Amino acid sequence: MQKPAFMLLMPAMSLMLAIPTFLSGSLSVKKQNDPQCIPAVEKLFKPKKGAASAKPGSEPQKKNQVPPAKRVPVLSEDEKELLARLVHAEAKGEPFKGKVAVAEVVLNRVQSGKFPDTVKGVIYQKRQFQPVSNGEINKPAGPDAKKAVEEAIRTDKKVTDALFFYNPDIATDTWIRKRSIIGKIGRHVFTS
Repeated sequence: MQKPAFMLLMPAMSLMLAIPTFLSGSLSVKKQNDPQCIPAVEKLFKPKKGAASAKPGSEPQKKNQVPPAKRVPVLSEDEKELLARLVHAEAKGEPFKGKVAVAEVVLNRVQSGKFPDTVKGVIYQKRQFQPVSNGEINKPAGPDAKKAVEEAIRTDKKVTDALFFYNPDIATDTWIRKRSIIGKIGRHVFTS
């Protein structure tokens, strides 16, 4: 006597339901932005490097490893203007290199992941830049400040990798003085 079709499918369906239960945990769940986490099926059936697909006696081919291109920030005209106003207010009387370094500090923060990811977000972050507190940020930028911003954006030779700067003659915060000094340009000290 023949078994009904659903009776034949029951063992296969049971097996399909049992596998996810058996593999429960980090293997069966893929987290959205976690490159280390691979779904169970992909992990189980992913071919090993150099296995079967490689011809006997041949070396696995390595892709030409090209260093990643230096990421050049793309700023809107409004962002450039805001950054130039900050540079003008923070680095008046400083050498041109010091103005570029001040602009680079903001750009370094944007790219660091420890600060907001926009120029405006970094500049207006609470208690970070005195010109925001005292209103100097609202004054127009001079031509040197604008030129320094353009230099900071396009150059391959960075002036600094610093995330902070201060003038030791007038800085009142003690926490900034405890940071590792990267360099000094004009009256500003640049720190990590």
